[in-house]
Amino acid sequence: MDIKNISRRRFIVGAGAFSVGVAFGPLASLNDAQAADGTAAAASSGFRPVAWVSISPDNIATIYSPASEMGQGTMTAIPMIFAEEMNLDWSRVRVEQAPTDAKRFGNPAFGGGLVTGSSRTIKGYYESLRLAGLQARLVMIDAAAQAWKVPASEIRAEKSTLVHTPTGRRVTYGDIAATAQAPAALPKVDKTMLKPMSEFTIIGTDPMRVEVASKADGTAVYGLDIRRPGMVWAAIRYAPVQGEKPVKVDDTAARAVKGVKQVVTLPQAVAVVADSFATARKARDLLDVTWTTTSQARSYDSDVVLKEYVKRAENLDDAGTVWHKSGDVAAAQSGVARTFKATYTSDHVAQFTMEPMNCTALVTGDTIELWVPSQVPSVVIGTVAAAAGFKPENIKVNITLLGGGYGRRAEADYTVEAAQLAKAMPGVPVQMIWTREDDFQRSKPRPLTAHHVVAGVDGSGKLQSLRHRTVSESIYARTSPAIFKAAGGKDSPVMEGADGVYGIPATLVEHVRDERGVDVSYWRGVGAGYQKFVMETLVDEIAAETKQDPLKLRMDLTQGSPRAQGVLRTAADMAGWNTPRTNGRALGLAFSDAWNTFIAMVVEVSMKDGKPVVHQMWAAVDCGHAIMPRNVRAQVEGAAIFGLSAALGETLSYKAGQVQQSNLTDYPILRADATPLVEIKVVPTDNPPGGIGEVGLPPVAPAVANAMARLTGKRVRSLPFPQIA
Repeated sequence: MDIKNISRRRFIVGAGAFSVGVAFGPLASLNDAQAADGTAAAASSGFRPVAWVSISPDNIATIYSPASEMGQGTMTAIPMIFAEEMNLDWSRVRVEQAPTDAKRFGNPAFGGGLVTGSSRTIKGYYESLRLAGLQARLVMIDAAAQAWKVPASEIRAEKSTLVHTPTGRRVTYGDIAATAQAPAALPKVDKTMLKPMSEFTIIGTDPMRVEVASKADGTAVYGLDIRRPGMVWAAIRYAPVQGEKPVKVDDTAARAVKGVKQVVTLPQAVAVVADSFATARKARDLLDVTWTTTSQARSYDSDVVLKEYVKRAENLDDAGTVWHKSGDVAAAQSGVARTFKATYTSDHVAQFTMEPMNCTALVTGDTIELWVPSQVPSVVIGTVAAAAGFKPENIKVNITLLGGGYGRRAEADYTVEAAQLAKAMPGVPVQMIWTREDDFQRSKPRPLTAHHVVAGVDGSGKLQSLRHRTVSESIYARTSPAIFKAAGGKDSPVMEGADGVYGIPATLVEHVRDERGVDVSYWRGVGAGYQKFVMETLVDEIAAETKQDPLKLRMDLTQGSPRAQGVLRTAADMAGWNTPRTNGRALGLAFSDAWNTFIAMVVEVSMKDGKPVVHQMWAAVDCGHAIMPRNVRAQVEGAAIFGLSAALGETLSYKAGQVQQSNLTDYPILRADATPLVEIKVVPTDNPPGGIGEVGLPPVAPAVANAMARLTGKRVRSLPFPQIA
C-alpha cells in the first residue's frame, strides 16, 4: 500500500477496499482532509484519510464507532474488535460516534453503506477491523524496534504498551505516537495471523457499555433531546389511508391558535409549525383536510387478504420464486411412507419503538443538516436528496442514540418530512415529532403471511422431503429494488430463516409475491420470526405423530452440524428436558440457525382461559466469538420477550386501508406481570461471530406453541396465538 502522501502523523491500515486511518493526535484535529499537513494530496487521489483511531501522547486511544446505537451494544463491541488485535488497554480507550461518511465508515456487509440492521453489524466489520488492528499493532512494534535498534521479533505488545522481552524495557503507544512517523511500507497481514480465541483479552469480556453511563445519568442524547437555538416544532396531519394526498386544506382554525408559526402543505401530508410541540399538535387537530381517494391501499382489508393468501399458498401449481432447493422434492415425496400437510398464517405487527419517530432539520442556503435517530444514514442522505432536492454532498446527518429501532428506523420517511419543512422555513431549526397515534397510522409493519408445507417421512419417521410456500408482499421490492432485481426476485428479509442446517434430502422453498398496496417493512427477526415458527412446529408435530422425542428428532436432523447439536443439548440440560412437569405444565422446544447463530430454547408453559402462560425460558446460544457475553445474554433475553409479546397478542389490522389500532389501549404488549424468568447460556465457539440482536426471537413462538400442543393436543398454526377452546 503506497502511503507516501499520508502525513507522518497518521497511517492507513486495512484489507482490500476497507481501510482504517490510525492517527497520532486527537481525532478532532484530523477531520479536515484539506489540512495543511499534506493530507490534501492523499484526498485528491481518492482517499480522505480521516482516522478511525487516534493514539495521543497520554496513551489514550480514541476509536470511532460507525453503527447506530439502539440498545444493542455495537457502540462498544465494534471498538473492542479493533482494540483486541491492536492489544490496546481497554481502560484507556474512548469511543465516539463516527461521522456519517460511508466512504470511510461504511459496513462491508451492506456494500459499504452506513446501515445498522439485519444482524450484520458485527459480522460486517469483524474480520476487516481485526486485520486493521493487527496491522496497526505491527506498525507500533516496528516503530519501537527502530527506536531501540533491536529486532521486531523481540518486542511484544500488551495493553497499549510495547515490551522488549530480553531486557524488560517498556514504552507506551502514546510515547511512540509522540515521535513516530508513518512507515514507508506497511507490514503484510492475513487472517491466518489473527489471534486464536484462546488468546483473546478483550473479546469475550464484559466491559461497561460506553453509552450506558449517559443513559443512567440522563445526559444521553436521543433524537427527542435535540435542542437548537431558535428551534420550532412540527406536528403532521396524515391521510387516514396510505398513499392518499391532500387536495384541499382549510387551516383557518389552526392558524388562529396562539404560537402557530406556519401551516405547510406537503406532498403527502399537512404540517403545523409552532413554538412548542403541544401547540403544533393542538393546531394540527383543527385542520380540515380533504384527501384523494385513489390509493390502491384503500381496498386493503387484512382479514380478507389473509384468506386470499392462504388460498394461493395451498395452490401448489401457483409457482413462486425459488428461495432454496435441494434434491428432487417430487421424486422424494412419491416414495414416502407418510405425508404431513399444514397451513400457517401470521398477522401484521408494528415495531412499537419506545421513542416515536422524530427528526430535526436546519436548512442554510443550499445545505441541510439533520439530527436524527436512524439506522440508515446512507438511506437518509439518498432519500432526502431525492425528495427534498438537496445534493448529497450538501446533506449532513448527525446520528443520535435511538430509542429502539426494530427495523422501523431503517426507513427514512420521517426524515423527509422534517427536511421538507426545514426547506419551507430556511434558517430555522424544525423538530418534527410523530405522536404514538401517528406511529401506528404511518406504520410499515411486518408482512402479513400465509404458508403451506408438505412434508414426507419414511417408515422410521425420518424427514425425507419438504415443500414450503410463503405468500406475502415484498419488502425488498420497495426498499431495495436494485438488490431485489439483482437477486432474481429473492426477498431476504421476508424469507430469511426459511432454510437451515436440518438434513432433509429434498427441499423446495418458494416465495409467492402478492402486492396489495400497503408498505411492509423490517421488524425484529422479520422472516425468521414466522419461518422458524412454521418449521419448528412442523417438526414437533411430526415427532408427536411418529412417536419420537422432539429433541431426538432434532438431533437426528442436525447430525451434520455439531454447533446445532451443542446448543440443543445445552438447552435441554438447562431445562431438565427429561424431567416430567406436573401441575398442568409442559415443556416446548424450538431451534433456530438464522444469522449464522445457533440457538435452542425450551419454555415451560401452562394454560389459563385458553391462552398460554409462560413461566420460564431457557436458551443456549452459540454465536461464535461472543464479543460481550453479558450483552449477548441481554440481547437474547430482550428479543425473546419482544417475540413473546407478539406471539401472545400483537396484531395490526386494516379495514378499508385504515389501521385499526392507535395506541396501547388497543394494541396490547406484554406486561411486566406476564414476563417469564429467562435464563440464557452463551456457548462461545471458535467461529466468526454471527448476528445476535434478533436471534432470541425466532424460537420463542414455536417453543410456546409446541408446549401448548402437549397440554391441549391441539396444534397452533397462526400468529398471534388464538384462544384455544
